[in-house]
Amino acid sequence: MITDPRPRIIARRDEYDRSDKMAALSIPDPNTLHALSLKIESALSSESTQQAQSTCGSLLAEASGLFHVPRPKVRVLDARPLRVYETGSSELFGDYHEGTALIRVWMRTAIRKRVTSFGTFLSTLCHEFCHHLDIHGLGFPNTFHTRGFYERTAVLYHCCRGTPYRRLVWRPGHRNRWTIDWVQMRPTRTQK
Repeated sequence: MITDPRPRIIARRDEYDRSDKMAALSIPDPNTLHALSLKIESALSSESTQQAQSTCGSLLAEASGLFHVPRPKVRVLDARPLRVYETGSSELFGDYHEGTALIRVWMRTAIRKRVTSFGTFLSTLCHEFCHHLDIHGLGFPNTFHTRGFYERTAVLYHCCRGTPYRRLVWRPGHRNRWTIDWVQMRPTRTQK
């Protein structure tokens, strides 16, 4: 995960900085979200896009209610789109459309067409919901990928997953961006 570069336009830079500093996300009733995410895991096991879409809709409805934001629409699609470039390729895991408040997530890998792991799917769903939350609940209309955005996404993900949250470890990257230091994120023997 890499942050967006800090904008040059002052108004956008102010929004970026506020988002970057907001790492906390208070979730009033985490148990409900965890229970609903387990239903998503079961739906993925069934390999049914309709069941996955229905359970994702239930989780997003509950999360929207907890954060007092309008409920986004959700579409669960089959195989991820694959983009091929001269230097490599990339897969699209999910996206959010601001104008329609539509979250799209793909449940199968691009090449082998296998159902994606529950953790990856749930992480993508949480990421796209946090874009919706930025715009409709937190006052960040540009919903930048800041360190704070990724921290808020991690809080929501771990709440849904029922796992303990650990702050992300960041290191400066190329061109005024930040990237997660995965080596520092690995648990030590005493943390296991």
